[in-house]
Amino acid sequence: MIDSAILEAFFEECEDLLVALSDGLADMRDGNADSETVNAVFRSVHSIKGAAGAFNLDELVGFAHTFETVLDELRANRLSTDDTLLRVLQRAGDILADLVDAARDQVPADRAQVDPALSELQSFLGTSVAEEEEFVFEALTLSIDGPERLGSYLIQFQPGRAFYATGNDPALLISALQDLGPVQVHAETSGLTDDLTSLQWDEGYLTWKVELADQKNDLAIRDVFQFVDDLCDLQVTEIFDNAPAAQIDVTAVLPETPPEIGTLLGQTEEPATIKADKPEKNQKRTASTLRVDPERVDRLINAVGELIINQSVISQRIAEAQLPNSSELHGDLDDYKLLAREIQEGVMAIRAQPVKPLFQRMLRIAREAAEATGKYVDLVTEGEATEVDKIVVERLADPLTHMIRNAIDHGIETSAIRAESGKPSTGTLRLTASQRSGSIVIEIIDDGAGLNRARIKETAVTKGLVAADALLSEQEIDHLLFAPGFSTAKEVTNLSGRGVGMDVVKTAITALGGRVAISSVKGKGTTFSITLPLTLAVMDGMIIHVGGQTMVVPIASILETIRPAKADLSQIGLHNHLLRIRGEYVPIIDLAERLGVSPCSDALTDRVLLLIQTEVAGQCALAVDDILDQRQVVVKSMQGSYGEIAGISGATILGDGKIALIIDPDAISAPPTSDLKSHLQTQRDFAHAAT
Repeated sequence: MIDSAILEAFFEECEDLLVALSDGLADMRDGNADSETVNAVFRSVHSIKGAAGAFNLDELVGFAHTFETVLDELRANRLSTDDTLLRVLQRAGDILADLVDAARDQVPADRAQVDPALSELQSFLGTSVAEEEEFVFEALTLSIDGPERLGSYLIQFQPGRAFYATGNDPALLISALQDLGPVQVHAETSGLTDDLTSLQWDEGYLTWKVELADQKNDLAIRDVFQFVDDLCDLQVTEIFDNAPAAQIDVTAVLPETPPEIGTLLGQTEEPATIKADKPEKNQKRTASTLRVDPERVDRLINAVGELIINQSVISQRIAEAQLPNSSELHGDLDDYKLLAREIQEGVMAIRAQPVKPLFQRMLRIAREAAEATGKYVDLVTEGEATEVDKIVVERLADPLTHMIRNAIDHGIETSAIRAESGKPSTGTLRLTASQRSGSIVIEIIDDGAGLNRARIKETAVTKGLVAADALLSEQEIDHLLFAPGFSTAKEVTNLSGRGVGMDVVKTAITALGGRVAISSVKGKGTTFSITLPLTLAVMDGMIIHVGGQTMVVPIASILETIRPAKADLSQIGLHNHLLRIRGEYVPIIDLAERLGVSPCSDALTDRVLLLIQTEVAGQCALAVDDILDQRQVVVKSMQGSYGEIAGISGATILGDGKIALIIDPDAISAPPTSDLKSHLQTQRDFAHAAT
């Protein structure tokens, strides 16, 4: 019975190995197919295969074995890194990730995907896999000369039957030790017999002794044997002396080994002592990581949220006590606030992770979409190190998948059409991530034909989404793409045509407290921008009063606050007003009116305007009754209890124990719709209950 904790550790390790594999394949695709890169890719595949064999994951082991055999041919310079081979290797990397997922989910592998990829790999070998797996024995006389002992550590291991049965190879372990520092190798052959016909392929006859120098501790060594230490008799002993060692002559019967292993074992033209090319690899191997159960992190985040609420309560109590500013209690409270913020940022950093794994997953989506449409597309990623809350990263996968597919299917033209337009035959799709004002911004940028707004409006009219005589701006036409059931595809394909893709995108991003914006230039391309909070738990907000209710506006959306003079205001029509600021006019949105409550004063000069930046309406001003404070608030979701409420993104608990609604600036600044009006009564009821 396999320990589930050990199996889970294996799959977590596979995630890191698959990232390293993807990085190496990307470097090879970019023209950096040097021996170090190829070896790194090979080691990733071999590590997955060796560990999978220990858990009897036969399908994963079989595919990885063929994969690494092709890579071994590449390492030996018997294959060249042309476009065809790189494409097959990329595809094999995708299938390997699928097999890991299938093993984790305990479901059968999709042979319709695996078998073609396996056949493509085998086509580069020239012989059948069965022939490749046959051991070719020859007698080798190995002479290992060393003027002195290398010191540091002596590694002695004797592989057992299970070691070979799971597809492991001592030569590859020795090669990995070689990467750590100078080595000397001795093969103990006392277990061999003169009768070669009696040898069993999966029996361990040799004991390997490897002296490894320049090691501060044995952590990196044991990392090499991490997945095979229970499959062989392993001893790692520290060497304290530096006494000279006599010449070692070894005569052994060995299987053929990779070229660098022959060098490692002491060919006459190469010295037996081999220096590691990059000593810093040892530092990378010994870097420690701590894996923590996500539930524990969630509990810690909830505790920090309660700490911040408690800090607000104490602040409220001190304010009510009207203590003098000279009181030491104010200084202690300021220290408490700083400490609470520092703890909150530290806890958020635990949950934060780079978007790199997500972007690498999108590389595969782009390749599959390009292949399905017969188009040539390069996907360029930027800002992969940008960190964001783990939950945000996980929930972004589906929206980005839809957007990548749509960009390739609808945005980027075929090679023939691009040639007619004077564009390169290969389209470019850019996926970028960056942090701006406490938010993460992800952009999907294509250099395609841009949005066909006339066709979009025509389709919307046909589907009854808008009236035929409706006067729509370019921005309003663009946002029709997010309407439920909208699709301009003439045929239903695996990629599009069902009218659910962009609707899913908008729904998923809105549920994360984010927003989507579209910018398109005909003939030049289209940009989709997704703006999301860095974390879903805590945010900085401005506490305001609207119609007798206390609410919160995210600080990230506020550019400045204004007490307008009469000369700064202009009226359009009966109820619409504009704010003149620095020579420009921006629309004023009465937040009380939009929410269906009565403001404290009808005169805008008696109220405060919040100049905000939105994706839908650009800059606009929110008219509120008053500003109370600026503080950190803990975001509580309302989806489970009240469903989606237009204009409201969540709620929080203030220091006085009252509930305050959190305004969604983008939704509240959008033109009023029937959907928004239908929610007004719900908001009134909730606001009444909150008081």
